[in-house]
Amino acid sequence: MITAGAACLSSGLAHAADPIVFTSWGGTTQSSQQKDWAQPYSQATGVNVLMDGPTDYGKLKAMVESGNATWDVVDVEGDFAFVAEKAGLVEPIDYNVVKKNDLDPRFATPSAVGSFYYSFVLGYSKTKYASAQPANWTDLFDTKKYPGKRTFYKWSAPGVLEVALLADGVPPNKLYPLDLDRAFKKLDTIKTDIVWWSGGAQSQQLLASGEAPMGVFWNGRLHALAQTGVPVGISWNQNLTAADMLVVPKGSKHKAEAMKFLAYATSAQAQAKFATDTGYAPINVNSPALMPAAVAKQLPDQYKSSQINLDMKYWADNRDAIAKRWYAWQSK
Repeated sequence: MITAGAACLSSGLAHAADPIVFTSWGGTTQSSQQKDWAQPYSQATGVNVLMDGPTDYGKLKAMVESGNATWDVVDVEGDFAFVAEKAGLVEPIDYNVVKKNDLDPRFATPSAVGSFYYSFVLGYSKTKYASAQPANWTDLFDTKKYPGKRTFYKWSAPGVLEVALLADGVPPNKLYPLDLDRAFKKLDTIKTDIVWWSGGAQSQQLLASGEAPMGVFWNGRLHALAQTGVPVGISWNQNLTAADMLVVPKGSKHKAEAMKFLAYATSAQAQAKFATDTGYAPINVNSPALMPAAVAKQLPDQYKSSQINLDMKYWADNRDAIAKRWYAWQSK
């Protein structure tokens, strides 16, 4: 269901322009996108921003192909941004409106700009592992030294296969193309100890309850869990980075306004507010200076020395083939 992102300052402003529709994945992330981007944008411009979701790639494709794109800005995964650009599903970004020079170059492409970026990190229960705390991906696979279930992201996506290869000793600069045989062989060693999570909230629950006291998590979810008082440990060693990206569907009826919204959402202040709320890193390079120092120190961009960028172009080209093998392996 579409809901209003914000009431405008006055009834006169409310009719200044047609509303635009922002689509994302729901949950706390979209709530923060609404609070930190949509509402202040509406207040500043008089353009109402409506919320829809969750993001659905099949629906986006059908909208574009039918010539009836009812979404104007969509939050998508990084590899899909490349797929969508190649397939002609999205508009080019107007960098006369969006300030490209202020953005992390990793997350500014011809047809997409970063929404935020995050890291897959090793998260664990400080209570369960009080005497010896895991420090790296190799420890994640050491069930003798660190007993207990492990939790991994269920879906075929960047992250888990890379973790398995790093744990098996593959150097970061030799990850791609992924050695699938080697990755699955490594995962086989702990397959009976894996509990899968399909969404961020579920990953938090698995760790908080102790059902899976160790695993691979989005850093923002561990940040949020720690804020509730759960004793969470994080290892940033070889953290794997990726970004959600913002795109404008081809044929958007409000393309010009969508570009203005992108400019606002990727501005230093808007990105700083969102990062402070969520623990995910801003893609505007000027944002950290606007954030509380204690918060900025907990963001992925503070751990670049051991950071590994997930190769989204590789995944864009190979995700379908990998998915077939991934789900077949899971079902065995």
